Amino acid sequence: MPAHQYVDRATGGVLTESLFGDRIVRFLYGRAREQAPALFRALTGKAANDLLGALHFDSPLAARLLGNRRFLERQGVDLGECLEDPATFTTPRQLFERKIRYWRCRPLAAERGTVVSPADSRVVVGCLAAGAALPLKGKFFEPGELLGGRRLWVEAFAEGEGAIFRLTPDKYHWNHVPAAGRVLEIYEVPGTFHSCHPRATVELATPLSKNRRTVTVIDTDVVGGTGVGRVAMVEVVALMIGAVEQAYCGERYDRPQAVRPGLFVAKGQPKSLYRPGSSTTVLLFEPGRVRFEADLEAHRVRLDVASLLSQGFGVPMVETEVAVRSAIACRREG
Repeated sequence: MPAHQYVDRATGGVLTESLFGDRIVRFLYGRAREQAPALFRALTGKAANDLLGALHFDSPLAARLLGNRRFLERQGVDLGECLEDPATFTTPRQLFERKIRYWRCRPLAAERGTVVSPADSRVVVGCLAAGAALPLKGKFFEPGELLGGRRLWVEAFAEGEGAIFRLTPDKYHWNHVPAAGRVLEIYEVPGTFHSCHPRATVELATPLSKNRRTVTVIDTDVVGGTGVGRVAMVEVVALMIGAVEQAYCGERYDRPQAVRPGLFVAKGQPKSLYRPGSSTTVLLFEPGRVRFEADLEAHRVRLDVASLLSQGFGVPMVETEVAVRSAIACRREG
């Protein structure tokens, strides 16, 4: 089967991803979806999702059978970053939900007007306007569906910019605030639990509009804010991830609190935790408010990278590996 490659931001080199659960995804989004649609719907529903999550992540036996620690080591995960001693972890869930010393190992791009990555992830950036070079709209999601049909936000972000951050199972699973500001609204949109695997993305039309998700809209044009307009942060759950837990921390991981309207959130601070597996965070910006970093734009259209997204969608669509709290965009002046 074709490989999936991405760009390492630090070096510009091309890396090949070890696709976690690739056989299952090929079966589920190929044969099962076409020949057994009832089974496909059941396996992407909440009951099956909860059962799969418990079997894979909550059993000490699963840690031995699945070799999750070895898997993380093969992926180059530095367990020395963990805030707690990894030797005390007895289940895969504890590994996947680990806290890290991000204030030391993930430096913050603190410049005012800079937007940072919400997660350790692989990102693809683009524009939502009609005729844009990168058709995020209509491929990964439909803005109206993604935002749960909220007319105010659908209209605000319809012709803006977007960035899609895909977290693989080996990643640190906390989301951090991409831009400082005050929360205008936070709400959940019901949905299913489709995989965020690249193969599933190209097989299923606008998958991010179908999964359960939490939408947070932040006004950054306030005192102390980043000054890039309103930003929508959409946290999308996926196969074996039943929920995203909102737990904003103003300092390190201390005193977590629920995210609510009126709360000021500081750039780079922990906002929420994904349950284990793979998942996706989407950022939407108002038109003309941000400019993506030049390297992310350049990597997106590289023709020397064998991306399943490029192959499936027929246009260059290459992901770049980014670190949480690193710069991904800046305020567009004028």
